[in-house]
Amino acid sequence: MASACLLAGLASPTRAQDAPGRLDRGRFTAVFFPSEQRLAHSLLESAAARDTFPGLPRPQARVLLMLAPDERRFREWVGPSAPEWGSAIAFPHSSRIVMQGRSAGSSAGDPVGVLRHELAHLALHEFLGDLTPRWFDEGFASFAAGEWGREELLAANLGLIFRGMPSLVELDQGFQAGAGRAGASYALAHRAVAELAELDQRRGLALFFAYWRSTRSLDRAVRSAYGLTLTSFERRWQERTRFRYGGLALFADVTLASLSGLVLLGPLYWSRRRRLKERMAEMVAADAEAERAAQEAARTSTLDEM
Repeated sequence: MASACLLAGLASPTRAQDAPGRLDRGRFTAVFFPSEQRLAHSLLESAAARDTFPGLPRPQARVLLMLAPDERRFREWVGPSAPEWGSAIAFPHSSRIVMQGRSAGSSAGDPVGVLRHELAHLALHEFLGDLTPRWFDEGFASFAAGEWGREELLAANLGLIFRGMPSLVELDQGFQAGAGRAGASYALAHRAVAELAELDQRRGLALFFAYWRSTRSLDRAVRSAYGLTLTSFERRWQERTRFRYGGLALFADVTLASLSGLVLLGPLYWSRRRRLKERMAEMVAADAEAERAAQEAARTSTLDEM
């Protein structure tokens, strides 16, 4: 019923062939304009084939996916609160995802991965409701979507060396900042959830989620599942992340500085070397000329004596 009403609201009064369509796969429904039809099929096939998330029971709630044909329509559908760099937004309370279609730029990422990230938000909310802080919500979605490439940002982040690691609470604030700081916050949140899952090699996050749901306390869930306080885990995550990526960031910066030095000083070095070679050649030529003159003078002197 909700998707039918939505289709009616999206319908264009201009041309019948531009009217939005609908596609159903399992618990997923997509609404889209004709330009996004192939993408809608691909996304729903992928979502239905891989509909489980780390540590969570299989989701049951129906999901509505709205594929925007252009950025203007995307902004209209998500509202003014969405960040400018976002290419997809999940609305957990309505089990709805709004996503840019084929018009999304290359920076938007792989559409299949983007959708899985948003579906992880919905699955987490279905099991835990509003219990999760922003850093865990984003970190889990990134972890579930396999976005390991985010950690490349940490290897180039000198803030880990000079400013130190933020707290988990400070991570939440980073998501509200500009794209650069938000990107680092996503990467650090991903690392935090991955670090938590690594504490139990056999069950990962499953036992932790069960405790969190029953106690409704993140700290008590961490204590019960992993034998650590939340503060101890936070310190472990900060130290291990800084040790693992801080050195890489410093090495990358030193390497970049060295390369920059070569680029800047290289022309000066070769220019000086060329001048030295020219001066040496002039000195050799002068010596040769002096020796020739001396020999000529010697022959002239010998002839005069004769």
